[in-house]
Amino acid sequence: MGVSEEATNPPKSLLADVDGAMCPARLVLEHVTSRWGVLILIALHKRSYRFSELRRHVGRVSEKMLTQTLQTLERDGFVHRDAKPVIPPRVDYSLTPLGEEAARRVRELARWTDQRVPEVTAARERYDALRRETATGSSQ
Repeated sequence: MGVSEEATNPPKSLLADVDGAMCPARLVLEHVTSRWGVLILIALHKRSYRFSELRRHVGRVSEKMLTQTLQTLERDGFVHRDAKPVIPPRVDYSLTPLGEEAARRVRELARWTDQRVPEVTAARERYDALRRETATGSSQ
């Protein structure tokens, strides 16, 4: 039995074309790194939440946006929605194994960002000062 073409020539990495408009990884990357996607993954990495608890924990997210983001993350296989058949209805959200992996990586990025805030603040101050000098110099 011969070795398949796919086994000997695996497809090129999707990352090689992540900047391409039709790249399948691009949409997933957008979902995982969206404003609310990042915060939801980080929150669910700690524990499961009910909808209202998650909304309070994340903060400043509308019900509509939280619902849409959870549905998107569930569709992509990152979030598990567990609807309990009780009255009143109870729905818990947790991460799937794929979601756990994504959350770990997003948390690493969040930690790196937190460590670099002073550098970003300094860069902003330099930029703003230069813009003020340029504006002042050109108006004279």
